[in-house]
Amino acid sequence: MTAAPAPAWVAAARARATCGPAAPRTPLLLGGERVGSVDAEVFAKIDFKCLLYERYQLSIVEHEGAPAWALPAGEDATAALNALARALRAAGRCGPWRDEQLAVCGADGRRLATVERGAVRVLGLATQAVHLVGCTADGAMWVQQRAFDKPNNPGMWDTLMGGMVSAADSLASAVERETWEEAGLRVAALQGVAHGGHVEFAQPSDEAGGCGYMVERIDWFRAQVPEGMAPVNQDGEVARFELLPRTALLERLARGAFTPEASLILAAALGW
Repeated sequence: MTAAPAPAWVAAARARATCGPAAPRTPLLLGGERVGSVDAEVFAKIDFKCLLYERYQLSIVEHEGAPAWALPAGEDATAALNALARALRAAGRCGPWRDEQLAVCGADGRRLATVERGAVRVLGLATQAVHLVGCTADGAMWVQQRAFDKPNNPGMWDTLMGGMVSAADSLASAVERETWEEAGLRVAALQGVAHGGHVEFAQPSDEAGGCGYMVERIDWFRAQVPEGMAPVNQDGEVARFELLPRTALLERLARGAFTPEASLILAAALGW
């Protein structure tokens, strides 16, 4: 059966997701490999003495015919990046501090280092996330309303589960951990768990006073929640859950009640 044509909001949402930076950004290199980018004005206002105190040097080099900021690679890469994150935090140019490390990878996917999660947007570092689309046997869909004290998209609607892949996670372990923490469900108890696809973002982020840049791949999964089973939040990051029939889901999507990430994932899950 062919899916119905996608509504107009889908194309607009996909265009916003990959619109690129709103202001010029300078490449950030780690040992000569480009791993991210920074707002051209940000580093000019940061006191980097703390990096020198810790024996790490942030320098301007030429990369592909243009200036770039560079940090050393090797054993000191993680320590250097986290020293940079602390400098950004001290200057008020960092996202919410999580005490959670995310992987920093080269263009080929090799892990080069890890860094505090709060610094990834201002440094334009690529991140990875997972989401779970949870349905019932009759086609209704479980969705969550994000807690109103969340730093990003508070109170908006989301998929059953969505979370970041930490440096300690694999995709599978991230799905298992986040599904329990956000929904109180064990993946092993769900039916028909399968990888549904992925969506990608490359767009401005309002973190750190609007100087952030979101580069993210989200792998999404689908599963059926058995009859008699309902999600119960465990970590305080969800205000409530609702089980929506298809018509209610489509109406809520059309009026922009879902996060940008959830909107694109649900569009894909609906066959658009």
